[in-house]
Amino acid sequence: MTHGNKTQHRVVIVGAGSAGLCMGVQLKEAGLDDFVILEQGAGVGGTWYWNQYPGAECDVESHLYSFSFEQKLDWSQPFAGQEEILEYLNGIADKYDVRRHIRFDTAVARLDWQHDGGRWHITTDDGGVFDAQIVISAIGMFNEIHWPDIPGLEDFKGNCWHSARWNKRHNLSGERVGVIGIAASAIQLAPEIAPLVEQLHLFQRTANWVVPKPNAPYTAEQIDYYRRHPEAVQQSREEIYAVWNTLATFGDEQFLADMEKSGLERIAEVADPETRRKLTPDYPFGCKRPLFSDCYYPMFNRDNVELVTEAIERITADSIITSDGRMRPVDTLICATGFETTRYLTALDVTGRDGVTLTGAWSDGAQAYLGMSTAGFPNLFMLYGPNTNQGSLLFMLERQCEYIIRQLKRMGDEKLAWMDIRPEVMSAFNDQLQADIDKVDVWKADCGNDFYYRSATGRFVTQWPHSMDEFTARTSKANVEAYEVKAAGE
Repeated sequence: MTHGNKTQHRVVIVGAGSAGLCMGVQLKEAGLDDFVILEQGAGVGGTWYWNQYPGAECDVESHLYSFSFEQKLDWSQPFAGQEEILEYLNGIADKYDVRRHIRFDTAVARLDWQHDGGRWHITTDDGGVFDAQIVISAIGMFNEIHWPDIPGLEDFKGNCWHSARWNKRHNLSGERVGVIGIAASAIQLAPEIAPLVEQLHLFQRTANWVVPKPNAPYTAEQIDYYRRHPEAVQQSREEIYAVWNTLATFGDEQFLADMEKSGLERIAEVADPETRRKLTPDYPFGCKRPLFSDCYYPMFNRDNVELVTEAIERITADSIITSDGRMRPVDTLICATGFETTRYLTALDVTGRDGVTLTGAWSDGAQAYLGMSTAGFPNLFMLYGPNTNQGSLLFMLERQCEYIIRQLKRMGDEKLAWMDIRPEVMSAFNDQLQADIDKVDVWKADCGNDFYYRSATGRFVTQWPHSMDEFTARTSKANVEAYEVKAAGE
């Protein structure tokens, strides 16, 4: 509905990735059809829309990395690739009639709470204004690109791009290529481009644990079997869940030891002893984000692949110069340096009650009750918010969407103008959460993991330290007293 120069809705969702689509599906199932999804890109998919680099694929098996309400029976391989996941998400947008609610190429710039009216004003980059009772952020962790701070980067005259904005039009064949940053994206893309390029220089700051990932494509017979036996897919899903339920809590010492052993066995396949040494982490598995690949270490046995561990001193118009004074000419520079994972919704300008900004409220690092509600920001919910990273993201998202739907139904049933998590409830939850995080030994080790896990203040803001079962139990409680509420018309 349009009122003046504002478009009004009951709910505005920011982002049409997995989170936004899941929220849209659940809103429609709950009979709440008055919503719009504002998406800065030209298509759905979020991470899987933007990250189209060679070799991009999920690290969680697809029988679990899929929504319970839409089980795909014919995945082509255990860990699906980017194109197949994006196709799956597009199918959901169409099948569940969510696409008509999406405004593509619409980037949100700021959110402003109008306390007297109990509404959010949403302003887009192009000057558009939306008005909503409820805002649901579905931008998650991987929304703002992190560029390396290296002198001379802007002076480079060759081809340069970030792995999250892959240049598909450019052919790397026969080129000298430099990849800065060796983590989740690089371990997938580097083995794909190594056979194409003349020379591949991989600039590593810290060695990572990269453990096996058996991902042989399913045979035609296996795919046909799964199509004819949905119960087999469900059984596989349950078996995978049993593993991932506690895998990322990093509390099983035997599991951690087994992972380190398997990682060392793969590193041993690298022929050159000096390269093996440089690839071997000096910190425990789990201290940094675990990585999975069967292709990464064998790549270093190629004559055209070099691992560089000397720090990059500067970049010139056509070369990368390291701290030892060596100059390496490159034609294309790829920055595989990830995202600003700890910013979450502060990637936008958000102002809540009494003029408090979200950046100010999170001066000690991102924090929210159950990762979804921050005190002082009524009627604002977050999906894949602070400390909700665990196991299968899509499973965790379903639980969060169910929780938010219950709050919206309560608002409707009790005719509430707004609801705001009580500061003492949020503080108690986060104090205990940080105490529980402090009990995870591998997260206390020195491995330079601040970039992914911790805010600038050192607060651990990304991981859920418990099982997915525990998250389900916590988000299933009514928690009526946890919120301050105001009835409409008061």
